[in-house]
Order: sequence, then structure tokens, then C-alpha cells
Amino acid sequence: MADLPIIDALPALKDALARGGAAVLLAPPGAGKTTAVPLALLGEDWLAGRKIVMQEPRRVAARAAARRMAQTLGEEVSGTVGYRVRLDSRVGPSTRIEVVTDGLFLRRLQADPSLDGVGLVIFDELHERGLETDLSLALVREAQMALREDLRILAMSATLDGAAVAKLLGDAPVIESAGRMFPVQTRYLDRDPESRLEDIVASTTRRAIAEESGSALVFLPGIAEIRRVEERLRDALPSDTDLVPLYGDLSAAEQDRAIRPSPPGRRKIVLATAIAETSLTIDGVRIVVDGGYMRVPRFSPRTGMERLETVRVTQASADQRRGRAGRLEPGVCYGLWSEATQRGLKAFGTPEILEADLAPLALELAAWGARDAMALPWLTPPPAAALEQARALLRDLGAIDDDGGITVHGREMAGLGAHPRIAHMLLRGRGALACLLAALMGERDLLRFTPGQRDPDLRHRVDVVLNAERPVRGASVDRGTLAAVRQSAREFRRRLNVRDEDIDSRDTGRLVALAYPDRIARRRANSDGRYALSGGRGAALPAGDPLGAEEWLAIADLDGAQQDGRVFLGAPLTSGDIEELFADRLA
Repeated sequence: MADLPIIDALPALKDALARGGAAVLLAPPGAGKTTAVPLALLGEDWLAGRKIVMQEPRRVAARAAARRMAQTLGEEVSGTVGYRVRLDSRVGPSTRIEVVTDGLFLRRLQADPSLDGVGLVIFDELHERGLETDLSLALVREAQMALREDLRILAMSATLDGAAVAKLLGDAPVIESAGRMFPVQTRYLDRDPESRLEDIVASTTRRAIAEESGSALVFLPGIAEIRRVEERLRDALPSDTDLVPLYGDLSAAEQDRAIRPSPPGRRKIVLATAIAETSLTIDGVRIVVDGGYMRVPRFSPRTGMERLETVRVTQASADQRRGRAGRLEPGVCYGLWSEATQRGLKAFGTPEILEADLAPLALELAAWGARDAMALPWLTPPPAAALEQARALLRDLGAIDDDGGITVHGREMAGLGAHPRIAHMLLRGRGALACLLAALMGERDLLRFTPGQRDPDLRHRVDVVLNAERPVRGASVDRGTLAAVRQSAREFRRRLNVRDEDIDSRDTGRLVALAYPDRIARRRANSDGRYALSGGRGAALPAGDPLGAEEWLAIADLDGAQQDGRVFLGAPLTSGDIEELFADRLA
């Protein structure tokens, strides 16, 4: 650790935190801030034996950072250093540094606003500006001002407006580390606009492997693109080259396989989403192939739907990706766009709080007791109109009262850590099927379809989980997602104390209607699969789809971009179900 560039900035950082309640640390990729800073601060007098909690936006980065720090100390994870991520926790009685993902940190903060036993909260990679990270920063800052003047806050980033964060933290000092970046040669390859992204990425990767030594990190916008590039490369690589994916929904073992060093005499190609932009050092990588796109959530107040949108990378993201090639030695980056396009890229991404579904944030604010959201210390305040729409949904679900105060039901919902719609369904359904549906709707689709095939019937996913060998026409089962769904369902059953009971998928529609009362759909007269939704929009199934014969549907997922959105997932229900579930509204 002694040779890390961040070491030169540590004296100033220690002095700033000894004298005041907060600091901002700006350090470029490769400086070592994620793993060196927590260890360096562990013995400070002001910490007085209390814990350091470091919020990390991504699960794979949280686990990797904890392992690297534990290795530095010559210990196993769960000793001095541990981590908490969804469905996986490694902490012990002697743990003093906890690396925690943002959702779990929010649960902890809501349960104990004073953060008893914690002396320092570190926000790593704050520039990512995720919704939960922004909310956590606002709540921790308020807790510091109102409850814990002795609590320290450290914001760390590679690309961030340090002045704005410093002002939020009470004019905190800003410490900068020069960092260390080996030279990275950038080769811009202006792609044919008619070519498919996966084709040009695959051919560029083959070229890079032929031209350069070392392993390669290839950035793609999502899982579908990773699969298609994987198909194109699988039989077209040298015999000494391994091909591995890296994205958030992989199991911990599969993610670890992508990160750990290749065996002697072998190299690898890691096909990754933006998960690999920050906080991770993948040993052996000195080649980056950047497809130039990323996926971001976009919420439409008109439709009430959130979709992932594919957009151009920002200059900050492109720089982060490029920097992956120069972490350990000189490298090369192949950017699949022109130098002119590079100059036109946005400097930074839009904070998620401005474009995401704010229902989860509204529920967290209600649980915190913040009826006036604008009174909180935000880096970027939530848009008032989107926040009011979110609160309208919470009132509809019975989570808050007319004055915005949280109800008993709402507090139970907040404790589950699921989207408010799903939490409401879990609490009202309280059964094994509700837990399974929550898991299915929280993971990506476990069915992989051949081109031109699609099955929007959610009941068939339930049946697959119960019997993975039961075929679905035109589809195969993604075994990794299937395992994740089963594990998540078990966790929901444990939290709700639901016994492992027999499941009847015929009740799927009733439960989906609880989560999405605004997406109860009735078939239009004399139509083939066209529906009118209770929320005022329209929806459509592919012509000839068996679900199109149903009079009533409850829709869990549909396209929000069209007047009649395409139904991706739904299940039938009856008029009797509706009368029973919503009798109070129909009276």
C-alpha cells in the first residue's frame, strides 16, 4: 500500500478530519482511495474505536474492496474488514470497517438515525449520483447537524464538482490527490452508423487482442449486448484466451471469476457493463474496448413508467473507462466513436434523482419523518412534480396519510427495502406466491427467447421456478437468474415469516393487481389483444397471444413509450377478483 499515489494526500486528509466534521477527497482512478483511505484512518484519535462505514454503489465493488483491505491486513473478510450487500453479509464481532451497498445503508440509517457506534461515513464514488446515494448523503448530513456533531463525513470521487459537495458539508476542505496513471493511448475508430454495435465491438476486440498483449476489458451497455458479443467471440479467440462476463446480476462466484488474475500463460476478455467503470482493478487488463454507450433509468411522469434508456457515455464515464487500461501498466483504449464525437459528449451524467421513479425516495422520506423534502440538505433537490406524483402513489397504496405522514402499513413497507409497489403486494399477499412474484419482478427475466418469440404470461415464470424442466415454447431458462430468483424469494419468506407452502400460479393476477392497481386492464370491445388500463392508458399484446383472450389483465411491465404500450409481463384476473380486492374504492 505504501506505493499508492493516495498516500501523499493522507496527511492533509487526516488533518482535515481531525479539525472538522467533513472532507472531500478528489483522486483519479488508480490512486488507491477506496482501499487505502479507510485503513489509514482506522487508528485516528477522533474515531476512538468506533466503526467506519463506507457506502459503495455496487455489490461487486463492495466485496472486492473489502477483500483487498482484508488481504492488506493479512486477514480474512469478516475480521477487521467486512461487507454487507444484498443477500450476502460478511461481518464479525471485531469488524471495524464495513463496506455497505447504498440500499442496505439506508435500511441501517432508518433503523438508527444517530448511527450509534459509527465514527465515520465514507461515500465512495459519489460522482455516480445514484438516487439512494444522494438520499443517504442528505440524511447523514441532517443527522450530523441535528444528532451527531462528532460524526465525520468523507465524500470521495474521481470526477466530481468538489466545491458543491464541500459547500453542502459545511464548507469542508477539499483534498486532491495527483494520482498515478500509466500512459494510455486512445485509438478512436469511427464506426459505420449502419453496423450493429455487437458486430463492431466483437471485431474490434479481436483486432485488439491480435495487436496488443495483456487482457481486455470491453464495455457494453447491457446484458443483451454482452450475450451477443459473447456469441460472436466464443469460437474466434486464441486458445490461451478466456472469455468472461461481468454484470450486477451475476452470482458472487461468477463476478469473482471475472476480477481475479488469469492463470499464468493465459489472458482474458471481460465483457462488462458500467459496473466495471469504478472501484475495481481487474488484474492483467491493459486493453479497453469502449462501445460508447450506457443504460440509465428514465421515468416518465406522463405514463408513470420507468424504463432503461441506452445513451451515449459522458466524457467523465469515457475517462473512467479509459483509465482502466492504465491502472497497472501502460495500456491502450479503443473508443468506438470519432474524436469529433468525443468533443461533443456531455461532461457529466444527469443525477438519477432528476430522472428516476421517486416512489422509493418518497417512502424513505416519509419513514424519516421529512414532510418538507426541500428542507433537507440536497446536492440536487428532487423535482417537485415528480415527488408529488410519487406521493400520490403512496397514498393510493396506503403508505402515507393525506398529510404526508407515514402509516403503520407504510413503515412496514419501508422496512422491506423493496419498491413500494412490491412491498405493498408482499404485505397484503403475505404468502409464498407473493414472495416469488416479488423476486421475479425484482430480477431480470429468467427466460431467454429466440428472435421473434415472446411470452408475456407471468404465470409461466412462476411455473418455471417451481419446475425448471418444464419447457416454455421458444425459450430457454437462464440458470443464474433462476438461482437468484429462488434465493431472493427465500429471503422474502424469511423476512415475512412465510412458510414454504404450495404455490398456485393461478393467483398471480390478483397479486399483481395489488402492486399495480393503475395497470388493471380490460380488453377493448372487438379487439385482438388491445386493452384499456385503469390509469387511463392503453396496452397491447402481440396478435394471437393467448393472453389476449382474457377479459381482464393485471400488467406488471409494459412499454411506456407508446400510446398503447407493449405488454411485457402480465397475468389474468377476474371481475370478481377486482371487486374483492378493491371493494372500498368501488363502493
